[in-house]
Amino acid sequence: MLANELREIHFFAYDLFANDNIYKLKTYTHHRKSTVFDHSLHVASMSLKFAKLLPIKIDKRSLVRGAMLHDYFLYDWHMPHHGLHGFTHPKVAYINAINDFKVNKIEKDIIKKHMFPLTPFPPIKRESIIVCIADKVCAINEYFK
Repeated sequence: MLANELREIHFFAYDLFANDNIYKLKTYTHHRKSTVFDHSLHVASMSLKFAKLLPIKIDKRSLVRGAMLHDYFLYDWHMPHHGLHGFTHPKVAYINAINDFKVNKIEKDIIKKHMFPLTPFPPIKRESIIVCIADKVCAINEYFK
């Protein structure tokens, strides 16, 4: 990830980085060797790249914030008692996000629906669709790195 991409992510999500809980994501392995924090940064970066390619209006602030919070579940999902993690973590991430931050409607849609089609409710916001796709692309890249 380039320095200018990190600056753009920080610009739109500066308040998230002021909260200590966001850094707890660095302590949880996500896809193979990447942490949840690294994965969230990758998804935010990839989402911005996709948004720049599309000829539609995008709320970049909500896109980045939603991407950074989409996996804000704050636990190690590799432990046996999190067996249905793929189905349940969007709700956990959503609850954690609304407890720790002021989250708008677009960000809520991103967090709750990023696991579609594994979860039954499709994203309805343009930003949610972008993050949903970016999440899959990043997860595949992380697994095969």
